Parts: sequence; C-alpha cells; structure tokens
Amino acid sequence: MHVAPTTELKALLRLAGPLIASQLAHMLMVLTDTLMMARISPQALAGGGLGAASYSFVSIFCLGVIAAVGTLVAIRKGAGDIAGATRLAQAGIWLAWGLALGAALALWNLGPVLLMFGQQPDNVEAAMAFLTLLPLALPGYLTFMALRGFTSALGHSTPVMVISLVGTVLNYLFNHALIEGMFGLPKLGLMGIGMVTAVVSLGMAVALALYIRWHRFYADYPLRKGLSRPSLPALRELWRLGLPIGGTYMVEVGLFAFAALCMGVLGSTELAAHQIALQIVSTAFMVPTGLSYAVTMRVGLYYGGGNLLAARSAGRVGISFGALLMFAFAALFLLLPHELVGLFINRDDPAFAGIYQLAVSLVMVAAWFELFDGVQAIAMGSIRGLKDAKTTFLIGLCCYWLVGAPAAWLFAFNLGGGAVGIWWGLALGLACASVALTFGFEWRMRRLLGKAAARGKATVSA
Repeated sequence: MHVAPTTELKALLRLAGPLIASQLAHMLMVLTDTLMMARISPQALAGGGLGAASYSFVSIFCLGVIAAVGTLVAIRKGAGDIAGATRLAQAGIWLAWGLALGAALALWNLGPVLLMFGQQPDNVEAAMAFLTLLPLALPGYLTFMALRGFTSALGHSTPVMVISLVGTVLNYLFNHALIEGMFGLPKLGLMGIGMVTAVVSLGMAVALALYIRWHRFYADYPLRKGLSRPSLPALRELWRLGLPIGGTYMVEVGLFAFAALCMGVLGSTELAAHQIALQIVSTAFMVPTGLSYAVTMRVGLYYGGGNLLAARSAGRVGISFGALLMFAFAALFLLLPHELVGLFINRDDPAFAGIYQLAVSLVMVAAWFELFDGVQAIAMGSIRGLKDAKTTFLIGLCCYWLVGAPAAWLFAFNLGGGAVGIWWGLALGLACASVALTFGFEWRMRRLLGKAAARGKATVSA
C-alpha cells in the first residue's frame, strides 16, 4: 500500500514534534551544565568540557544499545505482536541497568587514560571532579530512554516531552542554587553539576515509569507483570541490534571526542572554544536527532507490517524534510555566529577573549556541515527501521575514522590549521557519511523490494 508523501509527513511530524522537544530539553540540560562551568572559571570550563566529552563518549554507546528498544517495539507493533513488544520493553529496562553499571565503572577510572592521551594534568583533575557524581545519572537516564523508546514506538511521545521539559527547568534551578550557594547550600562547583544531573535523571525515569504504570493507554502492555523475570531471547535480540547501533553512535561521538583530545593538545583556549561551539552545534543537531528517532519508528512500523513501499516513502520523506531544516540552521550559523557564542560567554570579558574569537570561527565552519550532519542522522534512522544496524556501523566507521579523523589531524597539525582545521576534518567525515548512508538506505530498500517482487508480493517484507 502506497502512502502519499504529504500524509506521511504529517504523521511523521506528529510523532517527531514531542521527540524533538525532548531532545532539545536534554540538550538544554547539557547547555546549562556548560553555562555553569563558565560561571566558575575558564579552567573549570576547559576541564569540565573534557569531562563532558568523556562522559558523552562512554554513555553514547549505552544510549545506542538502548535505541534498539524503540526500533524493535515498533516492528512488533506493526506485526501485531503485543506480547512481544512488552517483553522487549521489559528486557530494555534490565539492559539499561546493566549498561549503566559498566559505564559508571569505566568513567570513574578514566583519569590515567586521559593523561596517557596527552591531556594537561589540571584539566584532567577538573574533569575527574566533574565525573565524581555524574555517572550516577546513568541508571535513571538510560531507564528513561528505554521507556521513551517504548512509548514512542506506540505513537505516544507527548509524555516524554513534558517530563523532559520539567527536568530541564529543575536542572537549571538546582544547578544555579549549588553554583551560587543559595539557601545555605554549599558551593560544590563541578561536582555539584554532576550531582544535579544524576538527581534530575532519576526523577525523570521515575516520572515516566509512573505515567506508563497508571495511564490506561498502556493497559495492553503490562510492563510490571514479569518484569522480575526478563526474557533472555528478548535480551539477546536487543543486544544483537543494539550493539552495532551503539557502535555507530560511539564511532561518531568518538570522532568528536578525538577532536576534543586534539584541542587539548593544542591548549586550554582551544579546548574551551571547542566546548562552546560544540554545544551550539549539538543543540541544532537535536532537531534531526528527534526526527531520526521518529523516522525509525515509522519505517519500523511499516516494515513490521509488511508494507515496504510505505517504509521507503517514510525514509525518503524524513531525509528530505531534514535536509530542508538543516539549511535553515546553516544560514543561522553563518549570519549570527557572534550572537550564538555570546549566549555562553561575555565577549567583553578579557579572560574569555581568545575563547570567544576562536569559538566564533568554529561555528562558522559548522555552518558548512550542518546539512550533512542532519541528513546522515536521519538516513541512519531510516536504515535502523529496517532492523539493520550493521550497515550504519560499517559506513560510520569508514567515514568517521578513515576520512574524518585523519583529515582533522592533517588539517590541524600537518597543514597548520589548528582548531579550525580540526573542524574542517569533522566536516569532511560527516559529508562522507551523509552521502553513503543515504545511498545505503536506497540500496537496502531495493534489495528488500526485489526479494519481495520475486515472490510476487511487492509490499511484503523479508
């Protein structure tokens, strides 16, 4: 059955709107942390940025694995398998807890690794202070993301948005109170920022769990029933799909972590400017990220129901619409780089003068790869909706690490481009991924449609 592009776009936006808002809310929490670091000192901003990049590198793998929950639940829903969708959601909660434990242990022992990679001791000390309590956010955050994938796959993403927005407000208020020592609270610095993130993440997970427990919309999906006995086949299925998704996320974020390490070698000014510019770019990236999740659900729903033509249409509509959105962000970065950087630091403060000027230059470079960054994220989501994460992992590995990372090092150190050269390397890697993933989705669809046509069923999935 064919679905008109306008009809698909409306359905996609209904699902994507709350998810995009949720992604932006999460990014605002990260931005709040960055702003609070800058209020402490330039040194805290540099060291805290190093800690934040390290946390992102480790936690993003976990997040990628958990992303399999939404994909598989959507496929099960499309196939009409309610019991299977429930088992996968329960297994996703257990998987979230296990991943959180492993990631926290890794982060608490990261100091020697950062020193080994040539980071300045003062920055490493500040980074580890930030990471003292921040890993405690992982159990709540990953549980929230597992439940988010479950409810979004059912087409009910509004509660995710509401809880995320409330969490963002609380994160700002608590951070501000601890940084300023309000209401008699101690000034905990970087450690306090990590503690607030942990508390808020746990609260968000509990809130979403209670909503799902009490709302009649989920009556056919009793997550509490049998939760203490997770399905081993469901866990294995999640792991098989989630592992390459996590690997894909890790190689992409690893590229930016590599860039942060290169910045650290150049100096604290470069590292701090990178952190500021990266927060601006990452905020814009939350829009295609939310759209990518929605495209995965839509493609997965059609794929599970055996409608390959509609699955292809959903992917194409998502990729095309995402490209248009990222053109707008590219124009914003080119026209207002000073104003965007000025949201984080005072351009008239001599202590931040070097950081400010360099961050502006990096934002202007980012304008050129925003289009590619958005398209590659949505194309990746389209392929995942077909229950294929190996293709995205292989393409990401090649484009990010065989093209992007070497180009960043070459431009920065061999050709003398410094921090700006690193970002041009990032742009090249993302452009490569954008083209390859878009063609990868079309290639997978042609194969699936060809197999279905050979059986005389042009809309039936493999």
